[in-house]
Amino acid sequence: MRAGAHALPSALGAGRVAPLPRRRSRPRPGGVVPAPSPAARITRAVKGSAGAANANAPPKPERVDRLLSRLGYCTRAEAKRWVSAGRVVANGERVSRHDAKVAPVTTGEVLIDGEVPEAPDRLVAIMRKPLDVVCSHDPREGPSVYDLLPERWRRRNPSVEAIGRLDKDTSGLLLFTDDGDLSHRLTSPRKKVWKTYEVALDADVPEDAAEIFAAGALLLRGEKRPCAPARLTVDAGRRRATLEITEGRFHQVRRMMASVGCVVTRLERSRFGNLDLGALEPGDVRRLDEKELERVFEGAEEG
Repeated sequence: MRAGAHALPSALGAGRVAPLPRRRSRPRPGGVVPAPSPAARITRAVKGSAGAANANAPPKPERVDRLLSRLGYCTRAEAKRWVSAGRVVANGERVSRHDAKVAPVTTGEVLIDGEVPEAPDRLVAIMRKPLDVVCSHDPREGPSVYDLLPERWRRRNPSVEAIGRLDKDTSGLLLFTDDGDLSHRLTSPRKKVWKTYEVALDADVPEDAAEIFAAGALLLRGEKRPCAPARLTVDAGRRRATLEITEGRFHQVRRMMASVGCVVTRLERSRFGNLDLGALEPGDVRRLDEKELERVFEGAEEG
């Protein structure tokens, strides 16, 4: 989570807070502040402000019943039975109390059913979304992408949510996480994370479509501000194209193509940043490691 600014209470009166003194930065020779390297920007984006500050800090101990509930193993009420059955081990010894505190890490100090806790810090996953499923928890809307997640992931708290949405008629790369800050960084237009779509169309793409999209002046119907610059590559047959965008407006790809006289007949998201689908089949889902997550932010430039 984001590291918030703190203020110290003062004797100035009830309800008043004295702000912390601002620290002045030391000027560098020549007055030039070097820009962070691309690798540094990616690391900062992946970890976020709070993650970067606590990257090397040891995990904080938490109650066993809260840990089991947070990671989706069981409810807090059921945790007593898990502990009594010897299913939780810390430092080689069975935990005897459900309110005992342990520090979950991935190196084996804590074991649940003989295994290290799954993604104790945060869970990030990739799915190849099939057609005809929705990104919704509402069963009235039909089969959902959440039905394709492992049961334990569906019980995690905070809940595992899709990062952005793909509509029922769109397939392809969909990310999930229980980290709200990460989800925001990946979906905010200010972060300029590129999403790539493979598009099939019912008509030839006009010759000037790529120029129109790249100009950053396209105003879609009902919108008050134009779309951010986008990259369009059209194949030789003019009815298939690759579109890269940094935003996620409602049905944006379909509306952009409609603005140049083309109806989308097939749409798949193939990349998120530099992360692609790999060998995933429709409906497949798996966890991402931190190195794979870094690929999502490659090429992004905050603006």
